[in-house]
Amino acid sequence: MASPAACAAPTEPERRRLRLRGAVQGVGFRPFVYNLALRYGLSGFVQNDGDGVLIEVEGAPHDDFLRALRGEKPPLAVIDSIDVAHIDPRRDRGFTIRESAGGNARTRIVADAAVCEACLDELFDPESRFHLYPFVTCTHCGPRFTITSSLPYDRPQTSMARFSMCEDCARDYGDPKSRRFHAETIACPKCGPRLERDPQAIVSALRAGRIVALKGIGGFHLICDARNEAAVDELRRRKARDAKPFAVMAANIASVSLFAAPSEAERDLLRRRARPIVVLPSKGTLPRSIAPGLARIGVMLPYAPLHHLLFHAAAGFPAAKDQREAASDFVIVATSANPGGEPLVVDDDDARRRLSGIADLIVGHDRPILVRADDSVMAVAGGAPIFLRRARGFVPEPIDLGADGPCAIAFGAHLKTTVTVTRGREAFVSQHIGDLDDAETVRFFEETTRHLVSILNVRPEIAACDAHPDFFSTRIAEETGLPLYKVQHHAAHVAAIAAEHGTSDAILGAALDGYGMGDDGGAWGGELMLLENASWKRLGHLAPLALIGGDRAAREPWRMGMAALAAIDRLDLSAKFFPDVPQAANVGARMRKQGAARTTSMGRLFDAVAALAGVCPAQRYEGQAAMELEALVESPRLLDNAYRLRDGVLDFAPFLAFVATERPSARETAEYFHGALIDGCADWIAEAAGALGLQRVALGGGCLMNRALADGLCGALRARGIEPLCARLAPCNDGGISLGQAALARAAFQTGRREKESAACV
Repeated sequence: MASPAACAAPTEPERRRLRLRGAVQGVGFRPFVYNLALRYGLSGFVQNDGDGVLIEVEGAPHDDFLRALRGEKPPLAVIDSIDVAHIDPRRDRGFTIRESAGGNARTRIVADAAVCEACLDELFDPESRFHLYPFVTCTHCGPRFTITSSLPYDRPQTSMARFSMCEDCARDYGDPKSRRFHAETIACPKCGPRLERDPQAIVSALRAGRIVALKGIGGFHLICDARNEAAVDELRRRKARDAKPFAVMAANIASVSLFAAPSEAERDLLRRRARPIVVLPSKGTLPRSIAPGLARIGVMLPYAPLHHLLFHAAAGFPAAKDQREAASDFVIVATSANPGGEPLVVDDDDARRRLSGIADLIVGHDRPILVRADDSVMAVAGGAPIFLRRARGFVPEPIDLGADGPCAIAFGAHLKTTVTVTRGREAFVSQHIGDLDDAETVRFFEETTRHLVSILNVRPEIAACDAHPDFFSTRIAEETGLPLYKVQHHAAHVAAIAAEHGTSDAILGAALDGYGMGDDGGAWGGELMLLENASWKRLGHLAPLALIGGDRAAREPWRMGMAALAAIDRLDLSAKFFPDVPQAANVGARMRKQGAARTTSMGRLFDAVAALAGVCPAQRYEGQAAMELEALVESPRLLDNAYRLRDGVLDFAPFLAFVATERPSARETAEYFHGALIDGCADWIAEAAGALGLQRVALGGGCLMNRALADGLCGALRARGIEPLCARLAPCNDGGISLGQAALARAAFQTGRREKESAACV
């Protein structure tokens, strides 16, 4: 007699449809799924479409397949969600990769990624067909965002469309076992892009002290030998960049350690696949002219194959693999090729027009850059990484807003501008655009806005901008014809941090910044605010200082030094503090008679103290005085009675009087000032938090880029039982303003809609 098991009917195969959303195109996801299905003996298909990746699998079991799908995903993939539905079996045979389907794109492209170790192995392997090929790439690395015009991410929608694959590349592209299976950027010396000059010729030019314009991933760099001070000085002269620090590129971590002292957290940042510039403590062994007056230096590691080829050539073409990590004293300045503060140069013909007066040698290639993107800049502050500039390697990664909402477009401020577009629960902050001071940057602003809206395939319902009526970004927002929300500058700073931390409740915020037009039309910049729903309320501020000369005060810190003396009624000391400024006496006399506009800006307070310390009476770039003052700080010092706190106003007049009468050294002034700021701001915030019954504070504004202030203030707040929330996913400076604007506009729109619905019900 047959057993029950033997008599049972065959098990009906199970079929599931999986919808994956996130960064799942252009990262090798389809070949990954294909090989996973083969491993578990499943039939079905995988396909890219406008929503992401669609998978149908049939067979049993599926649970191991689903676990592996999440746990073993390709290194560049980000899975936001997997929706699973049971469908009728089709009893098909085998597993296939289908052609991509079009339609309304709801997926996203991943950010550019540094060349992976496997590709580097092939780059330096004489037996590989990719040996010394500067455009080697695979599904795990290489450019994505900067070469993509539209979605879905397929070769025809990228700047690789012009290059027809040779037989070898076509074979790899079609081989599910290859790391280049459906790698849209695949190319080799037979069929791919070509570099105009040999890397050895570029290194020879650098060794000879020449300046080279080199086309990279998101645009051109201007490079020179970082150890050749004459070359660095000449680059400054030609680029008309008198003092602003340059970034440098070194071969590896061992090489970085020859001239900088990175912490382990900073080493981790350097190694990120985005390869950002990381601001590190300098050992002072590189020429001072790279970062004049500063104690820190911006450093990045090579991220394009071409960069590695330069360091390989400089080292004499070593054959051993372990030489890739050996220390090298060959270091290059690598600064954005944007003459006169204009946008980054990305086109070869444009480079020859705009850079011929700066570079001795211009080296392009024939793979077009479709989206320009500067190098991202990061640091460690407040105990964790922060962005100083967010661009290549991170854009267009979204920031999760925690809940769905209307599609908003926010146009940022005037300086360090970005644009933010929201889609569902995600906010997409554009790459760094720059200061809207010239026609080229304005064109880049408009180009970025169009591309971001297009690649996200959205139609904005609302717009947001700064409350300042004269900003170009405000005028552009007004021309959209959309419902427009004008957001006070510092409320946007606080809202950006609340948004990235998923805070929808009332939150206390401290905006420590340079300038933003206040609700009263004044020049704000050191503000304590309460955000609740879509509204903001100013709870306190720094004691105002005179803004002598209006906008000129931000460029000439001696004017703020005069304002500090006026605040303590010691204008009689102006000649002693500013003997080299002939107009100081006349300015002081006018102030006694006429007064001046006033500002609560912490940035201007930094300028005032720097000027009194004799550090930086005139600035050649934004933030120079504050950065040079911070560079003097080894450890902040406490000073008794350095500030007053009354009715929400934080007044550092006692500290200013101490500096005026005691005349401490520049280093002592800097350290006592940072100690006073940390202690005073912590007390100021704690008093407001206690009155409101809140235990968290959002810390925003450009002054939080100051590591001494950020570290000290976060520690002081924690000691007082208050949790500091800092900007981690977008810059704390004006680069994050558009995110805060978008978040507040969405909240206001939804509040208004609820109110209308409530009124209709009544």
